[in-house]
Amino acid sequence: MKIAVIASVAAGLLIAAPVMASQELAQKKNCLACHATDKKLVGPAYKEIAAKYKGDKAAEAKLAEKIMKGGSGVWGQVPMPANPQVSADEAKTLAKWVLGM
Repeated sequence: MKIAVIASVAAGLLIAAPVMASQELAQKKNCLACHATDKKLVGPAYKEIAAKYKGDKAAEAKLAEKIMKGGSGVWGQVPMPANPQVSADEAKTLAKWVLGM
């Protein structure tokens, strides 16, 4: 019984680790200065973004590009600035994390 509990906890930690790592990456890259998980700040909430792109097979690539290059017009008049400090791999990780909300 104890082994099953330990295995279950370990599996949960393995699932949670990428989420925590992605949130830390978002913090490190200053994404959380303009975005929050469940409420609009300067930009839309991550949950709103995930809902808007749900079912869009190209969403991860679109969002990764927007994270790096910036964009405007999708969520209103406030533009999202480019983030040249975010690599392509980091942008993909962040996009996947946001879409998983």
